[in-house]
Amino acid sequence: MKPIWIVDDDQSIRWVLEKALARENIPHKSFSNPNDVLNALEKDAPQVLISDIRMPRGNGLDLLQHVKATHPNLPVIIMTAYSDLDSAVSSFQGGAFEYLTKPFDVEKAIELIHRAVEQGIRNDSGAKELTAWRQDASEIIGQAPAMQEIFRAIGRLAQSSATVLITGESGTGKELVAHALHKHSPSAKGPFVSLSTSAVPKDLLESELFGHERGAFPGAQTLRRGRFELADGGTLFLGEVGDLPFELQTRLLRVLSDGHFYRIGGQDPIKVNVRIIASTHQNLDAKVAAGLFREDLLHRLNVIRLRMPSLRERSEDIPMLARHFMLSCAKSLGVEPKKLSDEVLKEMSSMPFSGNVRQLENLCHWLTVMTPANIIGVSDLPADIVAEASEQPVIVHGESSPSVPGGVKPSSTDWESGLGRLAVKMLQDGDKEVYDVLCSRFEKAVLQAALEVTRGRRVEAAQRLGIGRNTITRKLQELGIDD
Repeated sequence: MKPIWIVDDDQSIRWVLEKALARENIPHKSFSNPNDVLNALEKDAPQVLISDIRMPRGNGLDLLQHVKATHPNLPVIIMTAYSDLDSAVSSFQGGAFEYLTKPFDVEKAIELIHRAVEQGIRNDSGAKELTAWRQDASEIIGQAPAMQEIFRAIGRLAQSSATVLITGESGTGKELVAHALHKHSPSAKGPFVSLSTSAVPKDLLESELFGHERGAFPGAQTLRRGRFELADGGTLFLGEVGDLPFELQTRLLRVLSDGHFYRIGGQDPIKVNVRIIASTHQNLDAKVAAGLFREDLLHRLNVIRLRMPSLRERSEDIPMLARHFMLSCAKSLGVEPKKLSDEVLKEMSSMPFSGNVRQLENLCHWLTVMTPANIIGVSDLPADIVAEASEQPVIVHGESSPSVPGGVKPSSTDWESGLGRLAVKMLQDGDKEVYDVLCSRFEKAVLQAALEVTRGRRVEAAQRLGIGRNTITRKLQELGIDD
């Protein structure tokens, strides 16, 4: 078996991976910079290449581009501590096998290497050579594991024109994802046309979608092209597709089936080449069961489904998002940006934000306009937001704790005190194997909470907990947990 090559300027990262590979009896070789790797590739090639992105003496994405040009079947795993959409999409567009965010779980990394080895053996890396793109202000921000999955999905879909259904609560950024999917698609040079079905009166919606001929109905004095025609050669984003009237669902299904439609009052069929991306905050499966949404249309829309996480599920992203919105709001208003104190950022991170990212952006706009201080403190927060936070469960890294009467938030040490009292009682009662029993109960509670947050998705639960997929599978079996 050929060795695994590791390239990273951080000696500690190389050491961790070397030790893990040695335990698996996998041959390996390490490099501190990409130039040494390029020289070595002239003589030999590894089984799998693992590379950091940002290094003082080279760039991992440049190395990836060279490897894909000279060794297209070599699986490359990209590592980075800068987990943004730019890095994720650039990695996948450059042909990376997978994208590994630092700090990573060692077991997860080894499992990923095994999969990459199998991929290399199958000699089918599926690499796509595309140029990297620069991130602009409209791109998505997030380092939480749930957002990293969205970034990976956008990267994997970069060369696809498949229909995508984006689900998630209102205000989570579904249209931003639709824009990103279009921007990094084969039809990126075509138009991106958006229509929110819930924002248009029902009697006008058919004309908005399909257009109308002159004289088709009273008031139709000129020919009008609908959104489908305007989006020809590009992407049509149908926001809140769950609100589409039932009679229009049939027309939409027909267009998705054969690509033809008629303008209102028209006699000649119009053929378009349009990629459909739809979004909804509703449970379409439940609407199908209730007879309010066509099941065949759902199957047409649900080719690829992406679920946008709520802001409560990615609360670790709140400080970064808040700083971004404060800067963008100040720029749009032409004023100096105000600084959020550490206390305010901590307070924001515990807020429920039922309106998700949109509500956070509105709050930052309010703070920019309404607060006189250059450094914003907790007392500057609007009273209604603070009241909402005190009435809702406290959110800590995507999990919730019950609120306490009077708006007093429970201390993070309450559970530790309770655990300590339980341990004292068990020891006083002469219970056996107290340590193992309490550890088992702790693990069970944490795993059940993670599965509840991720709705039973083991891989996502493992990622959010920072453990490997094999680890969570083994623990669930040992503890008898049914996900």
